[in-house]
Amino acid sequence: MKINSIAIIEDDDKVRSYLAEEIHRHIEVTDLRVFKDAETALPELTANPVDIGLFDINLPGMNGIDCIQRLKIVHPKMQMMVLTVYDNADTIFDALKAGATSYLLKSTAPQKIVEAIEEVNLGGSPISSQIARKVIDAFALRGKTNKYFQDLSRREQEILEQLSKGYRYKEIADKLFLSIDTVRSHARNIYEKLHVNSRVEALKKTGFM
Repeated sequence: MKINSIAIIEDDDKVRSYLAEEIHRHIEVTDLRVFKDAETALPELTANPVDIGLFDINLPGMNGIDCIQRLKIVHPKMQMMVLTVYDNADTIFDALKAGATSYLLKSTAPQKIVEAIEEVNLGGSPISSQIARKVIDAFALRGKTNKYFQDLSRREQEILEQLSKGYRYKEIADKLFLSIDTVRSHARNIYEKLHVNSRVEALKKTGFM
């Protein structure tokens, strides 16, 4: 397939090089640009947009989601793809709201990443199967819970869902790529918002028990 222009925004040198090699090997691209951070990519892509941008999220300085959002405002037709290790619902929805049309995990096979780029070029919105399940689960969860749950932030909802499964703070921190102190802070906020003093009371009040 021929694609006029693609940009890779990725701070890991090895990942950036590997992506560029795979794209050159399988796609006929006229203009392939690579950037190691959003601060460099944003002004250049604002001035000279590409057809497709492939963004990491955890970049030094400005993150990939903020960069996507800013570029989408000035170039609404530019197709934004996310390639990341983050698979939590909060990050997924933030990326999609910012304007991403595709969300892939870095564990995706190289050929699948190339196929996803080609699919985006044809107007599709490919996402990793694990991500699709996360989105479906998130919507299903909203149908099972009550108003108290809906009043929590998305991150608080996500942490409360993990608490309902019996996970400890350290396990939740590992699963959501957060520090244990951040999880504790969100838990305190959940209890304060719900006016409860324990995990069990919080789960009962939000419809999990």
